[in-house]
Amino acid sequence: MNKATHKPEQVQPGNGGILPAIWAIVKKDFAAELHTREILNAMFVFAALALLIFSFALDLRGAVARAAAPGVLWATIAFAGTLGLSRSMAREQQTGGLEGLLLAPVDRTAIFFGKALGNLVLMLVVEIVLLPLGSVLFNTTLISGNVLLVMLLGTTGYAAVGTLLAAIAVNTRAREVMLPILLLPLAVPLLIAAVQATSGLLQGLRWAEINGWAQLLVAYDLIIVAISMVTFGYVVEG
Repeated sequence: MNKATHKPEQVQPGNGGILPAIWAIVKKDFAAELHTREILNAMFVFAALALLIFSFALDLRGAVARAAAPGVLWATIAFAGTLGLSRSMAREQQTGGLEGLLLAPVDRTAIFFGKALGNLVLMLVVEIVLLPLGSVLFNTTLISGNVLLVMLLGTTGYAAVGTLLAAIAVNTRAREVMLPILLLPLAVPLLIAAVQATSGLLQGLRWAEINGWAQLLVAYDLIIVAISMVTFGYVVEG
């Protein structure tokens, strides 16, 4: 039997409250991913190929590259992230992990935060490779403190809303199709804000000048997390 199938039974909330339960779920997901590497490999290959195709198809250089790079980058992150989110929740269902989590004496909020944090880390790992690759392909500097902060804010919101919707889509017959249909429309405000903030930073604007987009990212993250905390229990048990 796949080793990952035994991991959900090891989730123990203990006496320390919700944080130990969240950490146990994150460790379980990392152990399963290290064993199979199926999600990271798929996300890496997809993201790298998407950037290469965009760079050769559009032949972007100079100011045009700086203008188009944010949109290309975030489109790649969104689609690669959707692939990872779908596979992560599908693996839980196929191995019995989701059922094990629901049977464990763990708060449903802890399950959401554990899964969302695990998905967030996987997406950030992919982005660590994407940013240098994008900098080379588009001949523009994508690595800076402010850009990294925007990436973190945008990825956090995407991982949160994606985790919630993946839990809904996993119980449908066409889950690979349903997740993008549900996720991408809801992620439009997030992606627009992330692209605009990244574009402004690449054009040399200061943080104060893109602060409105950054505030939209923060507001989106907070709203999505709040909604997920309230609804995730009903979603996974429905």
